[in-house]
Amino acid sequence: MSRPLDKTCYELSSSGDFMQWHQATVLHQCLSQTAVMLSLKRKWTPRNAFDLCSHCLMCVPRNLQITKEHFALYQQEITPREKVHERCKNICTPKDTFNRTLLHTHDKSRTDLEQVPKIFMKPDFALEDSLTFNAVLPWSHFSTAGGKGNRDAASSKLLQEKLSHYLDIVEVNIAHQISLRSEAFFHAMTSQHELQDYLRKTSQAVKLLREKISKIDKVMCEGSLRVLRLSLTRNNCIKAYNKLKLMATVHQTQPTVQLLLSTSEFVGALDLIATTQEVLQQELQGIHSFRHLGSQLCELEKLIDKMMIAEFSTYARNDLNRPLEDDCQILEEERLVSLVFGLLKQRKLNFYEIYGDEMIITAKNIIKQCVVNTVSQIEEIDTEVVVKLADQMRMMNFPQWFDLLKNIFSKFTIFLKRIKATLNTIRSVVFLVLDKNQKTRDLEDTLQKNSAKDSTVDTEVAYLTHEGMFISDAFSEGDLLPVAADTTSQRNTSPNSEPCSSDSVSEPECTTDSSSSKEQTSSSVTPGGVEMMISDDMKLTDLELVRLANNIQELLYNASDICHDRSVKFLMARAKDGFLEKLNSNEFVALSRLMEGFILDTEQICGRKSMSLRGALQSQANRFVNRFHEERKTKLSLLLDNERWKQAEVPAEFQDLVDSVSDGRISLPEKKTAATEERKPAEFLIVEGQKYATVGTVLLLIRIILEYCQCVDNIPSITTDMLTRLSDLLKYFNSRSCQLVLGAGALQVVGLKTITTKNLALSSRCLQLIVHYIPIIRAHFEARLQPKQFSMLRHFDHITKDYHDHIAEISAKLVAIMDSLFDKLLSKYEVKAPVPSACFRNICKQMAKMHEAIYDLLPEEQTQMLFLRINASYKLHLKRQLAHLNVVNDGGPLNGLVTSDVAFYTGNLQALKGLNNLDLNMAEIWEQKR
Repeated sequence: MSRPLDKTCYELSSSGDFMQWHQATVLHQCLSQTAVMLSLKRKWTPRNAFDLCSHCLMCVPRNLQITKEHFALYQQEITPREKVHERCKNICTPKDTFNRTLLHTHDKSRTDLEQVPKIFMKPDFALEDSLTFNAVLPWSHFSTAGGKGNRDAASSKLLQEKLSHYLDIVEVNIAHQISLRSEAFFHAMTSQHELQDYLRKTSQAVKLLREKISKIDKVMCEGSLRVLRLSLTRNNCIKAYNKLKLMATVHQTQPTVQLLLSTSEFVGALDLIATTQEVLQQELQGIHSFRHLGSQLCELEKLIDKMMIAEFSTYARNDLNRPLEDDCQILEEERLVSLVFGLLKQRKLNFYEIYGDEMIITAKNIIKQCVVNTVSQIEEIDTEVVVKLADQMRMMNFPQWFDLLKNIFSKFTIFLKRIKATLNTIRSVVFLVLDKNQKTRDLEDTLQKNSAKDSTVDTEVAYLTHEGMFISDAFSEGDLLPVAADTTSQRNTSPNSEPCSSDSVSEPECTTDSSSSKEQTSSSVTPGGVEMMISDDMKLTDLELVRLANNIQELLYNASDICHDRSVKFLMARAKDGFLEKLNSNEFVALSRLMEGFILDTEQICGRKSMSLRGALQSQANRFVNRFHEERKTKLSLLLDNERWKQAEVPAEFQDLVDSVSDGRISLPEKKTAATEERKPAEFLIVEGQKYATVGTVLLLIRIILEYCQCVDNIPSITTDMLTRLSDLLKYFNSRSCQLVLGAGALQVVGLKTITTKNLALSSRCLQLIVHYIPIIRAHFEARLQPKQFSMLRHFDHITKDYHDHIAEISAKLVAIMDSLFDKLLSKYEVKAPVPSACFRNICKQMAKMHEAIYDLLPEEQTQMLFLRINASYKLHLKRQLAHLNVVNDGGPLNGLVTSDVAFYTGNLQALKGLNNLDLNMAEIWEQKR
């Protein structure tokens, strides 16, 4: 930058503008000296205020007022330094060569520098800047217009001289600063020579050391390193050889998979595909010849999925459709277990639905085949005329149809047992996988705990050879190669992965199963004795496995429901024409027992109740109960409408029936034997030592009641319905018999002329017989009801009360008959001779008829109680009549006549059979004296 400035000064001097030339000269000198300062070896920075003033004083404005406050911050910073300086000065001896004139010279140079404008001292001083250039070289000094040329020339010269003066000042100060640092300069030069000597000696020592190291390398290290290098080369060759064998094995994957599929080894094929894919992704990644093998294996895996599903469907069809013999052996258990493992491996968790669909189809075919086989054996059914299978079935009679149903139930039982065995095998496979997952998690937890305890890492120094290999690695590989050669693989794989064994020297035959596969297999045995290899790559969660096991168990429940549903449809198809409702009691009981047995068998096999068949049985049972009840109610109604209410003989079978009930069991008599037919009927029915005169209707009613009880024993599900129907039947008998006897309905229905006292007494005794059996019937039903159903037993309490009320009404009716007779006869009674009077003879005659009519029908106790009530009525009417006649107990003639008549009445009444000890208390006929 000084050369253009020199040229500028020359031009200004030649033009005669002295001021401008002077200014340019001074500027040139300032710049030159500034360049000298900047070229010093050590960058100069102001150390204190004096240096700052000496170099930058011209930059401070002249009108600035300096106070002590301006130096406050400086004093704070310099005070600690000054103290250190004072301590050092006290310790170190001052230089004797110190010249105080230097301070004076320094002050003078600083004063000279103050003459230089501060613009030249700015760090960003640059003449390229137009403002800076105009400030240094004003254009007014270079203008020659308007006759001012001489003055402008003088100004230019003055400027040039000023700049030259500034340059001189700067150069002088620079030279002074250099002179002050000359000693340090010469000391540095001397030190440089010494450093060069040291470097030369060091170079010679290094050269000698290198020669010694080279000799040591040739003698001691070159052979060992060559051995290591050859070992590494050998290892690389072995790896390349094993890699080629691995490639050859992988190349044979597809033919091997095809061979496995031909023998239905789906699990092995899937394991081989998974291992090959893993090898392709880890050890053979990037090999061009195998670039399409991964996608081909994926397509092959999808094909295997379809093949396994089709194979499982075929297996389910063959397993369910084989002959239903009395065996529950699993069909090809090894094949089933292999299929299930393969489907689990591929996460085809809905395979059980295929088995469920086959169950439905097979259940339909079982019924159809059973019907066809049965129809073909019945000659009465012409299959050419009756084409439909349902119509052919409806042509069977009950024994034929019952045998068909029994055959269907037996087939379904074997069918369910076979399904249970198969599903148990499938569930056992699922539980094996679940157990394997649990053991794997436990093992991982144990390893993690052990690794946390034994986490000590041995430090190892690695030396880098000239080929970029670590010597420690080379030694490690050389030691481990004869054993497993797994160290490198362990460093390259994740901590959870298994080491690669493809680099092993001791195993030259490398297969895909042993090459960098993460799979481990454990041997497990299914309940059927089939040994399987469970691999670790079945990524199924415990929740998925448990849900699958529950679904398989639910499938067994569905199988039971399917069998019950098909049985219900079979029953409904036969019941369309009312066939089941027409069955008699024995037939329906046999049918009910058969269905109950099948229901219990299925519940025992499947472990859960199926309600469809039970509901159908209950529905048919309700229909049967309705028909059963209506038939017997109708029968009872017809019997009552034809009953003449005369004492009937009791056949021996009814006596036997009553005797069996007395022994504590309620059952209908078996078929009549020859000895029973020879026995003559009895006049009375003996029940627990008591004689019961009864009518034929009541005998049959007892049999009907026992039929209800027997039906409850045979069909427990209809207990509540039977209890309700039996209660209705007993109420009907009570109400209807009341209408016929007490209500005199038998006069119009049967054509009786009158309802006699014998009819009334017989009716009462029949009611008493029924009342005797009501507690027995109640106990029978109570033993067969659930505790929550005991409230229904109140029906028997109500019936008992109604029967007792009816019996009381009959007794009251008998008393009323005699009461009306007494009222009629005693109202005409006159106290006069002869004695006994005609009135009393007539009363005694009627009392004898009454006794004759009821004595053989009613027990002696009831007869006595009845005659006591009649006697009370007699006394009441006699007392009323005596009061009307003003006959009193005064011992007079009238009193004597009455006493004689009463004595005649008492004697005749007590002379009747069973009434001899009757307390008549005839004193009550007289009015008591007040």
